[in-house]
Amino acid sequence: MRRIRFQILAIVGLALSFGAARATTHEFYKGKVIRVVVGFAAGGGFDTYARTIARHMGRHIPGNPTIIVENMPGAGSLIAANHVYRVAKPDGLTMGHFIGGLFMLQVLGKPGVEFDARKFEYVGVPVKDNTACVFTRASGITSMEKWFAAKIPIKIGAVAPGSTTDDVPKVLAAAIGVPLQLVTGYKGTAEIRLAAESGEVAGGCWGWESIRATWRKGIETGEVAVVLQTAPQPASDLPNVSLAMSFARTDEARQLIRVGIQEAGAITRPFVVTPGTPRDRVQLLRKAFADTLKDSTFLAEAQKIKLDIDPLSGEELERTIHGLFKLDPVFIARLKEILK
Repeated sequence: MRRIRFQILAIVGLALSFGAARATTHEFYKGKVIRVVVGFAAGGGFDTYARTIARHMGRHIPGNPTIIVENMPGAGSLIAANHVYRVAKPDGLTMGHFIGGLFMLQVLGKPGVEFDARKFEYVGVPVKDNTACVFTRASGITSMEKWFAAKIPIKIGAVAPGSTTDDVPKVLAAAIGVPLQLVTGYKGTAEIRLAAESGEVAGGCWGWESIRATWRKGIETGEVAVVLQTAPQPASDLPNVSLAMSFARTDEARQLIRVGIQEAGAITRPFVVTPGTPRDRVQLLRKAFADTLKDSTFLAEAQKIKLDIDPLSGEELERTIHGLFKLDPVFIARLKEILK
C-alpha cells in the first residue's frame, strides 16, 4: 500500500509540475516585448514581411506581448545573424530575420560566419521565394534577348555574399552565361531600387514577392521590366516571363539552378530564435507564427500590400537546413567556386 501511495503521489506531482510549467510558459510573455532583428534596412522586402507579421503575431501569443522590429543591416544580414546567435539572450524575446543564403555560407566554409546553423531554433518562413531579375527601362535591358546580346556586362545591384541579390546572379552567370557585373555593398533591396532609378545600376535579382510589393509603382508604369524568373513554374502574374531553367543546356547547369536558386529560395526568409531558448517557448512561437499566417486580418493586410504567403513550418525549415550539410562534396566544391 505504501508503494502504491508513493506511485500515486509521484504521478500527481508530475502532473502538477507539468501544469505549473505550462502555466509559467503561457504567462511568460505577459507584459513583455519581443524584438525582431531584421538584417536589412527599412523599406525592403525583409523589413516589410517582418513589420507586417509583427503587427499581428502578438495576438496569437498568450499574454499578448508587444512585438517591435529593429533593423540591423550590414554584410548582407550576416551581422544580424551573428548577433542573434552570439549576443541575444536565449529567452524567447529575440527573433532574427535574415537571409537564408547565410546557411550555405557556413556549408561552403566562408569567413565571417560566427554561427552554427544546426543550433538555431527555427520558427518558420512566411513565403518561399521565387527570384526574379528586373531592370529599369532606362537601362535598355527589357528582355532576355537584350540581356544576352549586351556588349558590356550589365551592372546588377547586390548586398553581400550569401544574399539572394549576390548569389543568384553568380549562379545564373555560371549556369546560362548572362553577362553581368555585380555592384555589391548596398544595405538592402530598397537601396538597390534607388540606385537603379538613379542609373547607378541597371537593376537586380531578388524575390519576386518582395519586388512586386516594394517596386509596384515602377512595374505598373512600365519603368521597370521583369525579364527572368527562376522558379520551376511561372508565377501566376508572370505568365510570359522567361524561366531560367529554359536556358540551361547541361545537367550541371540544371542542378545549379535547382539547388543553388530554387531550393535555396524556399529558405530565403527564415525567422529564428537564439540557440538554447527553452523548448516550450520555441513551440509556442512556432504555433503563434503559423496561426498568424492563417489569420484573416493578417491575410487581408498582406493581400492589400501584395505580400504573398506560402509558408514553411519551423519543423520543415529545420529539416531543410540540416539537409544542406549532407550535400555531395563535389557539388559543394563547384558551388563554392562559383560563389567565391
